[in-house]
Amino acid sequence: MVTYLNEDQFQAEVLESKVPVLVDFYADWCGPCKMMSPVLDQLGAELEGRMKIAKINVDDAQELAISYGIQSIPNMILFKDGAPAAQYIGAMPKARLKAQLETVL
Repeated sequence: MVTYLNEDQFQAEVLESKVPVLVDFYADWCGPCKMMSPVLDQLGAELEGRMKIAKINVDDAQELAISYGIQSIPNMILFKDGAPAAQYIGAMPKARLKAQLETVL
């Protein structure tokens, strides 16, 4: 399951999460971001209980995007214990992203 967050929810839902959180920084107008959406939905279901997946629209959360150095999208950051543990930039096949996540989880 993928959760859509805003800047106000980020602290509680990501930084204070007891499980790792993959945050997808995206925009509605971004084609590659749209390609990643079903991939993230599938991974959310497959990895449920081991991690959470959240999406943050960079157009609505510009300060947050700037604070994490988001310069291109899709840009996914895996937060573990309240800190960035890994970053994945660009669209990629589900198998590749899952394999990369498994090395960090």
